[in-house]
Amino acid sequence: MAAAKQPKEKNPVDIVHRNAIHVETIKKENRSQQLFTLFSINPYKRLHVLTDKPMAGPTHDNIEEDPAFLKTIHRACLEPTKKYTHPQTESQEIGWISRPLIVSDRNDRRLNWPRQNSEITKYMDAAWRLKEQTQNLG
Repeated sequence: MAAAKQPKEKNPVDIVHRNAIHVETIKKENRSQQLFTLFSINPYKRLHVLTDKPMAGPTHDNIEEDPAFLKTIHRACLEPTKKYTHPQTESQEIGWISRPLIVSDRNDRRLNWPRQNSEITKYMDAAWRLKEQTQNLG
């Protein structure tokens, strides 16, 4: 049975068919291709600035600063709470609102418990200070 099947002879591809296949391929590529002409530095990557040589003269005196680019770079350096109104990830939800819920008042006895010393704590405080001073001198 294997001998009964003879391999088919391929017809030679002529130049017209080859050109039609090439044109179709180019059209498919052009449909999905996007041409980007606006290039800038990615503000979310760390920027490594290289300094000039020490004895080199100023070479960038007449360069105009792009305000949109500077705004983007400065915005990328901000902390997430100043960039966004809401947390972007689950881990940012912890500590997103970092300001206290109520204003702290040192005179309010309900919320402020200052350190209070009794006679024994004052005595032991003085004894520890004396002991530290004698050890440091000796």
